[in-house]
Amino acid sequence: MRTRPLKVALLGCGVVGSEVARIMTTHADDLAARIGAPVELAGVAVRRPSRVREGIDPALVTTDATALVKRGDIDVVVEVIGGIEPARSLITTAFEYGASVVSANKALLAQDGAALHAAAEEHGEDLYYEAAVAGAIPLIRPLRESLAGDKVNRVLGIVNGTTNFILDKMDSTGAGYQEALDEATALGYAEADPTADVEAFDAAAKAAILAGIAFHTRVRLDDVYREGMTEVTSADFVSAREMGCTIKLLAICERAADGASVTARVHPAMIPLSHPLASVRGAYNAVFVESDAAGQLMFYGPGAGGAPTASAVLGDLVAVCRNRLSGATGPGESAYAALPVSPMGDVVTRYHISLDVADKPGVLAQVATVFAEHGVSIDTVRQQGRLDGSGEASLVVVTHRASDASLTGTVEALRKLDTVRGVASIMRVEGE
Repeated sequence: MRTRPLKVALLGCGVVGSEVARIMTTHADDLAARIGAPVELAGVAVRRPSRVREGIDPALVTTDATALVKRGDIDVVVEVIGGIEPARSLITTAFEYGASVVSANKALLAQDGAALHAAAEEHGEDLYYEAAVAGAIPLIRPLRESLAGDKVNRVLGIVNGTTNFILDKMDSTGAGYQEALDEATALGYAEADPTADVEAFDAAAKAAILAGIAFHTRVRLDDVYREGMTEVTSADFVSAREMGCTIKLLAICERAADGASVTARVHPAMIPLSHPLASVRGAYNAVFVESDAAGQLMFYGPGAGGAPTASAVLGDLVAVCRNRLSGATGPGESAYAALPVSPMGDVVTRYHISLDVADKPGVLAQVATVFAEHGVSIDTVRQQGRLDGSGEASLVVVTHRASDASLTGTVEALRKLDTVRGVASIMRVEGE
């Protein structure tokens, strides 16, 4: 074993960073044995140096992150500060000064992954980011290494624990959205401002990363269709149960049937109770991968939290340090396929549409005619009158597979019918 330690700079020492530092210290001997050399925490860049950080030598703490990565003796920079800047500049500077990088920064990788990979390649360094998607779940490495000889056709997953907790609570207790969100906040699953989670920005960034790796194609955050879950209601869950389904916020990355394009999207969807993802409860994550040779694979586990995310960071750290000792680098960006990313209008799936209609003869015929005129085939229809004397009824239509564009045109036409009082909800049906 080499006695000279590999030096690690830690950028950020919050929930994840503090766990990384703790594990590096408490598991130092094991890490050294696995790597073939000891690893040394050479510096920790933070915004508030006066804060007490248990187990970290105060002499290592600095507010000058740029100076830390420019030292020239740093072997690996671990970036867990998040956001776009200064993280982007610090990572590229680290490459320039001879350090490899381990990052958990999903937003930055989804936006500028191609440029970061190019910078790493230019300087002969590694860029690893297992912790950027699904916390502790080994997912990035299996996709870009274990399945490198296979053809991945679909990645379908629950990649945000906060939203899964909320939807699971709504399903299991009948709670409304706000009530479930309040409980998630009280338990620490949701931030004070939950927008990134509930409006699916977080999941969309992860979908961009997954699609890029799975399909060997550059997929940016702007390429991902995003729809949040704030409009999901208790009534939607009632409808889902009547179909033998539940509702999940899903990240879906698909290769077109002809193999000529890909799609990436995040939105709430009904999923059959028989599908493995339907049983994912609480704040857990799970990702379902479908490929030609391996078939169907499922990855499941805690998708967030200090210790789980730090586990993924440390796994990358070990891999990068091993590469450094051997004078090699791991896999970089694979974008050779360069497939176009199709717009959401081209996506084909099933739909569950709930309409408020006049409770009188002929309404169903009118609605069915509109669907037919737009080339959308109906699978099932259920109409139920109301007992409140309003003269209205609920009409639920479940379609066969149709494109998003054709369904959009159908709904616009339905709104123009005098007998349609309103469109109560539209939900995609996935996971068949």
